Amino acid sequence: MNDLQQEREDLIAADRHLAAGEQRIAAQLALIQRMTRDGYDTTLARDLLRVLDETMATWQEHRRLILDAIARHERASSNPPRTNPGPEAP
Repeated sequence: MNDLQQEREDLIAADRHLAAGEQRIAAQLALIQRMTRDGYDTTLARDLLRVLDETMATWQEHRRLILDAIARHERASSNPPRTNPGPEAP
């Protein structure tokens, strides 16, 4: 597997992680609503939600870095390096 293929595989994994994270956040929000409605202390649940939000931000940045790497690989493959023709070239 070459570097570009690996980056594309990494992008697929990052998208899976982000989708799972969104589901976890939705579930945590629903839990906090139920706990609030039922009169429970939601301090720890809200702390966990904050950590989930921070994790999502990190994963989103990681995804952006993967996209940047893919773009660099694609540019490199479409623009092969030029060889120096030397002083006798026109």
